[in-house]
Amino acid sequence: MNHWIIAPIVLPAIMAPILLMGARHDMVLARIFSIASTVALLGIALALTAMVSDGTILTYALGNWVAPFGIVLVADRLSVMMLVLTAVLALAVLFFAIDGSDREGRHFHALYQFQLMGINGAFLTGDFFNLFVFFEVLLIASYGLMVHGGGPARVKAGVQYVAINLVGSTLFLISVGMIYSVTGTLNMADLAVKVPHIPAGDQALLQAGALLLLLVFCVKAALIPVHFWLPGTYANAPAAVAALFAIMTKVGAYCVIRLYILAFGADAGAATWLAAPWLLPAALLTLVLGMTGVLAARRLGQLAGFAVIGSMGLLLTSVALFTPIALSAALYYLLHSTLAGAVLFLIADLVARRRPGHEDGLSVAPGFTQLKLLAGSFFIAAIAATGMPPLSGFIGKLLMLDAALDSVHAAVIWTLVLGTSLIAIIGFGRAGSTLFWKSTGEPGSFPEHAQSNSLSLIAIGLLLAGCVALTLFAGPLTTYLDATAEQVFATHQYIEAVLGNTVLPGGLL
Repeated sequence: MNHWIIAPIVLPAIMAPILLMGARHDMVLARIFSIASTVALLGIALALTAMVSDGTILTYALGNWVAPFGIVLVADRLSVMMLVLTAVLALAVLFFAIDGSDREGRHFHALYQFQLMGINGAFLTGDFFNLFVFFEVLLIASYGLMVHGGGPARVKAGVQYVAINLVGSTLFLISVGMIYSVTGTLNMADLAVKVPHIPAGDQALLQAGALLLLLVFCVKAALIPVHFWLPGTYANAPAAVAALFAIMTKVGAYCVIRLYILAFGADAGAATWLAAPWLLPAALLTLVLGMTGVLAARRLGQLAGFAVIGSMGLLLTSVALFTPIALSAALYYLLHSTLAGAVLFLIADLVARRRPGHEDGLSVAPGFTQLKLLAGSFFIAAIAATGMPPLSGFIGKLLMLDAALDSVHAAVIWTLVLGTSLIAIIGFGRAGSTLFWKSTGEPGSFPEHAQSNSLSLIAIGLLLAGCVALTLFAGPLTTYLDATAEQVFATHQYIEAVLGNTVLPGGLL
């Protein structure tokens, strides 16, 4: 076993109590420890990337219990790519937070590390029970981060966020129980072996459980009709927290990709491609709703929230085609949309700090400090988020449109993707012209104390640089993502890596 696989979980799990017990009264020390831990996570993720780059799938059996009887962690190209993305985003967001917003409440850095532990665990786990555990870890930490700093609006949004996720957790347990009652396993690889051999009399219960689990993942991914919690929650959360939450919707997308290709994909017998008829229409409706929300938004933070919903709709539209080429395009867009969505929340916060009485409302107000710098940052972020050339959003949409050409739904997909792109451009154009262009002609100015320190701008610059890097290195990156998608669809490789040579005919061990 390669013990580095468990490091992205163990490191933040150890760092969080250290921060609680040893650095809770010293903010400087807490910041140093938190940054050091996050940098180490990025290094570990990059090291794991090198280990799996040749197609190797690494496994780690906790307690040395052989799968499927024990808990197993699995690192392949897909899961490790998500670890790298999480670490990059977390590091940039942490720079923004230590510019002062981490002082608004207690235990920010400890909760931040617990959050990273839950996210990393969800990407690495190989069984349902552990996935539920890591979901709860990341959700409990996110509850604390959501209300960090207090305030009526934040608490109200936090209560809604807690309520919807408690319902999701309950449905998760029910769905997993239904699947376990039929298959007798919680291991994902073992489930993939047993699903094709489920008798016809048990298919209804199996498929009902699988579809209920799809609903749970759609809650995490903010897919229609369970999307309503996201705009208010993200818009009222602290900016650094909302930016980190950009990766949490991708946890839902990751689970859909992993489970419904591995266990309910081409070899699932009567349950083959179970999610496809439901996922595609929901994703297209989410795309339309999200981009329409961008056009109707009255606050910049709200606009960013609806942009995240729209991007998830577009991402899962490509996933729902369930082909390697479409998945590769979806993964490229996943990387792009995470960075582009996160930077919008950070920009919205800096704008709000400089406009007392107006905050991030889309209304004309007197000019403010660093207006041109923030206007330029918003302009680049808007180009990326709307999919205009030449940045990564444009490349991602081109890849997905190309992947959809062979689909029977190609005409609908092309029409909605291009139509909603136009709507998004109008929405972002309206917001930018109101906040930056029209405001320059208004008399008066706001106090200089509204200006933030340089670390916030560095965080924004890092995320925008990430979008530029995705554009400049699109060639080698898409080659890697093509290989990643092929590996995801080669389910026998995953099963063999987890279960070894213990699988016998009929799916018995």
